[in-house]
Amino acid sequence: MKNLPLFPEEPPIPGAARIPGAIYNPGKGYSFTVWAPFLEKVQVHIISPANSFYPMQKDDSGYFHLFLEDAKPGWLYQFALNREKEYPDPASRLQPEGVHGPSQIIDFNFEWKDKTWRGIPLEDYILYELHVGTFSREGTFEAIIPKLKYLKDLGISAIELMPIAQFPGGRNWGYDGVYPYAAQNTYGGVKGLKKLVNACHQAGLAVILDVVYNHLGPEGNYLANFAPYFTDHYKTPWGKAINFDGAYSDEVRYYFIQNALYWIRDCHLDGLRLDALHSIVDTTAKPFLEELASAVHAEAEKLNRKIYLWAETSLNDPRLILPVDKGGFNLDAQWNDDFHHSLHTSLTLEKNGYYADFQGIQDLAKAFHQGYVYTGEYSRFRKRKHGRSSKHIPFKKFVVFSQNHDQIGNRILGERLSHLVPFEKLKLAAALVLLSPFIPLFFMGEEYGETAPFQYFISHQDPDLVQAVRKGRKAEFSSFSFKGEFPDPQHEETFLKCKLHFELAEKDNHAALLNFYRKMIRFRTEHLPLKKFQKTAQKVFLLEKEKTLFILQQHGEKKTALIFNFSNRSEKVSLPFPKGMWKKMIDSSEKTWNLDSTRSQISNPVQQRIKSSGGKKKIPLLIPFSTVLVFTKI
Repeated sequence: MKNLPLFPEEPPIPGAARIPGAIYNPGKGYSFTVWAPFLEKVQVHIISPANSFYPMQKDDSGYFHLFLEDAKPGWLYQFALNREKEYPDPASRLQPEGVHGPSQIIDFNFEWKDKTWRGIPLEDYILYELHVGTFSREGTFEAIIPKLKYLKDLGISAIELMPIAQFPGGRNWGYDGVYPYAAQNTYGGVKGLKKLVNACHQAGLAVILDVVYNHLGPEGNYLANFAPYFTDHYKTPWGKAINFDGAYSDEVRYYFIQNALYWIRDCHLDGLRLDALHSIVDTTAKPFLEELASAVHAEAEKLNRKIYLWAETSLNDPRLILPVDKGGFNLDAQWNDDFHHSLHTSLTLEKNGYYADFQGIQDLAKAFHQGYVYTGEYSRFRKRKHGRSSKHIPFKKFVVFSQNHDQIGNRILGERLSHLVPFEKLKLAAALVLLSPFIPLFFMGEEYGETAPFQYFISHQDPDLVQAVRKGRKAEFSSFSFKGEFPDPQHEETFLKCKLHFELAEKDNHAALLNFYRKMIRFRTEHLPLKKFQKTAQKVFLLEKEKTLFILQQHGEKKTALIFNFSNRSEKVSLPFPKGMWKKMIDSSEKTWNLDSTRSQISNPVQQRIKSSGGKKKIPLLIPFSTVLVFTKI
């Protein structure tokens, strides 16, 4: 095995001397790079196919380098620190034996078939969030591929993968990942991920990846042995906070920015969902998130692809999605929990925990009109004022949902909305999200009323850590009055119960609900008032007594009227339809959307056409309970 000098006269990859990990240099071998500023000696220990140690050279920035001309994909290696302890590569691309085993050199060559893929516009996103391990029986990246036609026919335009960074064992939500660059080995590793992305792009689907830059998991987390990646100045609920603003934080930022670029450039992902940004504390003048956005957008321009960063935060702070010249960080869109909470309380009447802050449809009306519900008002749950106005933020900057992994999985029993509300309200929830002016997201299986729960599960190897997780989960629910026994997150049965049952989609009301989702998505994408959202062209009317929302949306001469009745009884309402003839396009109370013969059918559907003389005169209607109606002006 030939050990070459640190770098030839020209670096194997121009400008890439600091990119961490084992990086392939076409026709020349692999360069190994690791940041360890306080260590005197670091060696690459090749474990297989031969047991050999190779000293690395340290540069002035604290990076250690080694170039091996004859290194090959499949070789196993670790870094030996000061000739004392050995650990996997902090930027490992594959951990074939799990978080405690050696890293593996990967083959960077892949036969991509998406050369003409350029991504999709932000306003065309219809997101489908899924967990790789429970989406299929096999629980792998490649097992998702046979379902892409189903998802495409459903009408979605993008899948969003929950975190896949290598975590302990084979069962985890993904937020315990400890190797940010390594796709989970039990899912199929980086090769399986590339096959999935390749197939998605060929099918016309974008792929978004959920990444965690606020902490790393506890088991197998060895980064602190290399460098000051973490800080004691701040805390997160899940582990040590990342050092984004302290001493040596420049290189920490670089590590995570290069991680984002790796997923985008090498794995062809169309964007990243940035988890829990409220847990990133950064006091610098140019925050990490702004620097990250700048790097990702520059890469998108270089690749000539549409690539987006999606923020998840509970702060209701519009700065995240404002441009830099307006004091923002220039992220592209943000999940809007306020929309979910106001919709959830409108449907379920739950008032536990953070739901205590929400009053139902009046909050939902504000969400439709502005985005955030809390824009500086006092929050009883937080016991302080919360949020800031989002009136100036375009609708396409917000992602809304009636369900997601958090809102289901962070219930004691992991109940989906299908467990909590009647069938008619499932259709109402679907319409609220899919006909909203925002970017819709739904969680795997909700489109047909999946009955499997989505509970919290782990497969840690440390018994003390397992017990700590069990105890911590119980403490999380102290402000909720949920009833029932806690499922054991470590037990395999907890995980297996969460597997989807796609066969339900062909039965009774499950099939009706699936067809209703298809109808809502098709209507959304075909009607300009819904496809081309403009805040100035929307009017929201709240009929609080009748528990009804009436929403008018307009694009040019085309107009759409949406009516949502949240009441458990039929309601007589008088609505200010603009002048003209209106045709009913959707009525969720019709028999076509209720195929279960054991359920009573709703009678007296609303008339097919409405004529309005406009002005102050309102049109009286009798709206069936828990019904959505859609009219278009003809």
